[in-house]
Amino acid sequence: MASPILLFLFSIFLYSFPYLILSLSADQTVQTFIIRVDSQSKPSIFPTHYHWYASEFADPPRILHTYDTVFHGFSASLTQSEADTIGKNPSVLAVFQDRRRELHTTRSPQFLGLRNQRGLWSDSDYGSDVIIGLLDTGIWPERRSFSDRNLGPVPSRWKGACQAGEKFTVKNCNRKLIGAKFFSKGHDASASVGGPIVSNGTVEYRSPRDADGHGTHTASTAAGRYVFQANMSGYASGIAKGVAPKARLAVYKVCWKNSGCFDSDILSAFDAAVKDGVDVISISIGGSDGVSSPYYLDPIAIGSYGAVSRGIFVSSSAGNGGPDVMSVTNLAPWLTTVGAGTIDRNFPAVVKLGNGKQFSGSSLYAGAPIDGKMYPLVYPGKSGVLAASLCMENSLDPNVVRGKIVICDRGSSARVAKGLEVKRAGGVGMILANGMTAGEGLVGDAHILPACALGVNEGDIVKKYLSTPNPTATIDFQGTLLGIKPAPIVASFSGRGLNGLDPNILKPDLIAPGVNILAAWTDAIGPSGLESDTRRTEFSILSGTSMACPHVSGAAALLKSAHPNWSPAMIRSALMTTANILDNRNQPMMDEANGKPSTPYGFGAGHVNLGQAMDPGLVYDITNVDYVNFLCGVGYGLKEIQIITKSVPSCPRKRPLAENLNYPSIAAWFSSAKVGATSKNFLRTVTNVGEVNAVYTVKVESPKGVTIVVKPTKLAFTAAVKKLSYVVTVTTDSKNLVLDDSGAVFGSISWSDGVGKHVVRSPIVVTLLTPL
Repeated sequence: MASPILLFLFSIFLYSFPYLILSLSADQTVQTFIIRVDSQSKPSIFPTHYHWYASEFADPPRILHTYDTVFHGFSASLTQSEADTIGKNPSVLAVFQDRRRELHTTRSPQFLGLRNQRGLWSDSDYGSDVIIGLLDTGIWPERRSFSDRNLGPVPSRWKGACQAGEKFTVKNCNRKLIGAKFFSKGHDASASVGGPIVSNGTVEYRSPRDADGHGTHTASTAAGRYVFQANMSGYASGIAKGVAPKARLAVYKVCWKNSGCFDSDILSAFDAAVKDGVDVISISIGGSDGVSSPYYLDPIAIGSYGAVSRGIFVSSSAGNGGPDVMSVTNLAPWLTTVGAGTIDRNFPAVVKLGNGKQFSGSSLYAGAPIDGKMYPLVYPGKSGVLAASLCMENSLDPNVVRGKIVICDRGSSARVAKGLEVKRAGGVGMILANGMTAGEGLVGDAHILPACALGVNEGDIVKKYLSTPNPTATIDFQGTLLGIKPAPIVASFSGRGLNGLDPNILKPDLIAPGVNILAAWTDAIGPSGLESDTRRTEFSILSGTSMACPHVSGAAALLKSAHPNWSPAMIRSALMTTANILDNRNQPMMDEANGKPSTPYGFGAGHVNLGQAMDPGLVYDITNVDYVNFLCGVGYGLKEIQIITKSVPSCPRKRPLAENLNYPSIAAWFSSAKVGATSKNFLRTVTNVGEVNAVYTVKVESPKGVTIVVKPTKLAFTAAVKKLSYVVTVTTDSKNLVLDDSGAVFGSISWSDGVGKHVVRSPIVVTLLTPL
């Protein structure tokens, strides 16, 4: 059966039109628009592009940002008719509306294969002098994770600055936190027309200071220093450290508490980070609506291309829309897209029922324990009122829940906020029950009352128990448990393939630790994130692909330090082709959502294994010309490509095949309308970065109903021959192909040097699609 796909192919029609003087119409709403301008069109009479924009396109007070590095153009507050008029100017390549994005909300370095005094940490000097730029909610600079003790001088190539603002001065930067800026003009413009505002009754700082916690957490995950006696309210005690402990940090605050992140600000931050001189950009931000815009209408894709084209590695989060198929976000092939997996540490809590049955769940509750006392159990959802079943704000009747443990269904509101509602109504505890979407996936939360999360099956059993006379329950909290098996498991929430924008590219690229990650936290809010939470902690434990992304950002910093001449594509290739597809039982990695073996739609090439990534043997490199040819191949017009690349492209006369982009994975899709055997060829080129005179032999794993042939089957490298190409032919017959639940089957090819030192593995996905 064929799988449906959304292929978004938009065209921009630009017409020459005399410039009209713009006037604000009282009956039109002002919005923020991003204007992509052909920079070469600037008349010579204007000294700068800004003077041109302010003279011809919009009044100076209405221009928010000007872009000149990863993107050429500006953003401005305009009515729709004004934006339409500007779009007809022959110098304008595109006009698109500003959009709001969402955040994709230490034991993990060891779990990635990092060890002290040897391997990648030692060989890269822990990422020293590599600069990681984080686009997030800012930073709490006083945390021990950001100490500059024993760090050398700030790299001389650094051109950035420390921007002062509310409760943040230039002295908050040091040799570790070498730069900090904030971007709010797009955000403020949205607030002026009824959108979310920077300070809407909550604590927020008009400065790089972090009022949310997310940015502090991701920054310390990527590059936090060693911190002894780290824990969150007694949970996860030990030594906290980031993946690249000596890397330098530059923070770009583009997201504001409770009000998201706006494209115009994100694009300006990309511009600044590239000019400032970062080596790696980490962005745990993306769409939340499950729909991906084409690359030329996606500022994250545009900004990241501007960075990658200059040799800067960009790591992005895959989104938290799993386990639904086609939920992965940040799909551009120059981005490294990171999904989330578990680590071998858990925070177990046990629900005990009055009938003697027990169910294991998860919790980070650190208050006064229940101490085994049994309480009446109630499920407000029995009333049939959805808001009550979800324990939404002001939905619970105190007469029903007072003095009881309350079962709340997961979804629609924050998990910790449900506990707040239970507490408001007089409940003494909460059992948070997963629905079918979350499956068995559990994350720990710093609840404000005794609470435990259960998977969907256990939650259903507990609800059935309510039909017995006088049901009771208690919750036992068991602290921190290490050595959990199996691990990693693909997190149920992690964004999944198929790539809904371009089926030629497998996304996510790989997964990294993203469940129950301990990292530094803000002092502006408690670990639950609730305004009413008066607790303050140096560290907090969070889950999400937001947490997985900075693990890969830190990994890229280590590889960049060890291999300064590697391109972003080479670094990604090293991470992907050495990734693990087995768990710590040496069994196939599982999917948390359904308890079945996971697939490349869940884990991409696999789980990051930094013990192998430093010496991958072979890598798949991709140049800027390759990316342009790819964009030509997917059918973009010259102006659409220019929006992304800034320069007018030169597409080959014969349209390139998009599937021949030199990616470390292969996604083979066939039309379901064709009957009989069908074949596709995929050209790949590998670069030898290992032993000079290495010989590699291929091993093929073909899925049932598919024939995969690789020619040649052997690659022999010498001092003079460092690059070699091969062709993969994938043949399938739609009559005999039996696809799995995700609408695909999966195989792989692996190049081995014969001595077991290097195995360079690429996943292969085969699917049938219905052409639109």
